Amino acid sequence: MQGGMKETKIVTKDLTLYYGEKMALNFVSIEIPENQVTAFIGPSGCGKSTFLRTLNRMNDLIPSVRIEGKVLIDGLDIYDRKVDVVNLRKKIGMVFQKSNPFAKSVFDNIAYGPRINGIRDKKRLEEIVVTSLQRAAIWDEVKDRMNHSALGLSGGQQQRLCIARSLAVNPEIILMDEPASALDPISTGKIEELIFALKENFTIVIVTHNMQQAARVSDHTAFFYLGELIEYGKTRKIFTTPDHKQTEEYITGRFG
Repeated sequence: MQGGMKETKIVTKDLTLYYGEKMALNFVSIEIPENQVTAFIGPSGCGKSTFLRTLNRMNDLIPSVRIEGKVLIDGLDIYDRKVDVVNLRKKIGMVFQKSNPFAKSVFDNIAYGPRINGIRDKKRLEEIVVTSLQRAAIWDEVKDRMNHSALGLSGGQQQRLCIARSLAVNPEIILMDEPASALDPISTGKIEELIFALKENFTIVIVTHNMQQAARVSDHTAFFYLGELIEYGKTRKIFTTPDHKQTEEYITGRFG
């Protein structure tokens, strides 16, 4: 890595996705660097969330989906038949738009993934839970409520808890699908600070409707429109001197 250049973590080549007959992604090729935040922006229905879900094979769960092209993570084609999807998803955490804590205690929410992965030692589990909550900047708020239901937390706390839960299995990549769209401005600010801090250790890809958010938290921005990747580059450039008129019109609010 010369001159502070980041290694590439995720590469897609001519990635095309169909829902039945309908093409939802059209030959998307992109290189996403590690330990940076990459934001996907674009109007509703433009394919950005669909594209995000191809990166951990979440679309496999939809019966009518057909995928062509390649998704490489650390050079490995994740759609190769030999790939173990369970292991793949350990490497890639996912945080959804609506926080979805389990109806369990705060502790059991975070310990869930490690337990599934075979960690039984109580002391080890406690270490993982505390570290994950600290990394997700919520430990101080929940340390006296570890045995209480996670459903008793506020919306913003629940979302950070879900981030902590995804960190507990020690992923390399975290995908976030509009993680702050249901939150108030203060909670949103906390999530944004958290994203900024996490990129030191993780590669983060975030879908957001909020252009200001993309401008604040991301290093790179990809603009999608009607299933196509229109433009991708350093966030500052995309927001100040985009190459495409369409990008400029979307960013200045003329459509979308």
